[in-house]
Amino acid sequence: MAPEFFQKRNMMQIGKEPMEKAVISPGALYPPVDIRATASFIHSVQKPNGEIPWSVGGKTDPWDHVESAMGLTVGGFYEAAKKAYLWSSDHQLPDGSWWSYYENGRPQAGAYKDPNMTAYLAVGMLHFYLCTGDDAFLWRMWGTVSRAMDYAMRLQTAQGPIYWAERADGTIDPTALLTGSSSMYLSLSSALQIAALIGEAKPAWEFSRTRLGQAIRHKPHLFDQTKACFSMDWYYPVLCGALKGREAAERIEDHWETFTVPDWGVLCVSDRPWATMAETAELVMTLAAMGNQDAAETVFGWLADKTDGDGAFWTGLTIPDHVIYTREKTAWTAAAVLLAADILCDITPAARLFKRAHDGP
Repeated sequence: MAPEFFQKRNMMQIGKEPMEKAVISPGALYPPVDIRATASFIHSVQKPNGEIPWSVGGKTDPWDHVESAMGLTVGGFYEAAKKAYLWSSDHQLPDGSWWSYYENGRPQAGAYKDPNMTAYLAVGMLHFYLCTGDDAFLWRMWGTVSRAMDYAMRLQTAQGPIYWAERADGTIDPTALLTGSSSMYLSLSSALQIAALIGEAKPAWEFSRTRLGQAIRHKPHLFDQTKACFSMDWYYPVLCGALKGREAAERIEDHWETFTVPDWGVLCVSDRPWATMAETAELVMTLAAMGNQDAAETVFGWLADKTDGDGAFWTGLTIPDHVIYTREKTAWTAAAVLLAADILCDITPAARLFKRAHDGP
């Protein structure tokens, strides 16, 4: 059973430090997060052409590239974030997709097309717009977003889930992943909000989102059950807004002890002693989006000693020997921490993006 702090519903508004101070420390449970330093770390990983690989010299995937751009946006690096999104636009394939992994601007051997990686651009673009109000850039990127969403929807099954990959030879892997489909539910929600801002009706996207949400809520057997040991399969249906209210609270509470290790973080996989900081930060976002501020603050506090002095956060560490794994400093981990800090402390207007997923029915 989840601890008492999880069960509380404290909707107190946390005060925020001015952006120019770039340090969040609103309470004893929070680690000191230097927003500017962490965003600067992401910027140091970014290439001159806008591409943001996992780490310096590492590979690039379209989902984590967008997540890192969102981290830049939280830190106020707006031009760098725009450059990242333009890299996405420049590398979009004619069918609207991207390859799953790039190295030096070219797809890696064995790369495939992943609709989740493709669709996530919509979340990044809505996030950027909410932060900046840049209508011109939203219009500039609309075609890229629209083509990406149309590609992802082509891989949706009649029952609602979306197949996870198209191979280089054009064949489809007939497997649906709960985490990926949940992420695409949020991408669809974001794309529909952008469409409303642009003034375009997208009834096919609405229908796709409805079918996908119904599958996530009521048809778990349609998703690959071998992935249920991953913590992302636990909280992503809640983070994306497909599960809300009592359903969301029960899902988080039912598996709390399976995936959380107090003071260490969230396990990547339930049966392996490895806590990962990105998953820990995403659980913070999930709890805060649900309105559970107390639990979100406490879990955020578990990140306090998982950081390097340059603004980067560890990718993960083993339990209980406290070995940092991997030593690779990942831009997307830093971005996840920044997004968690934002939703807790309302640093930017985009802090409401994930909370908005829990508004309404």
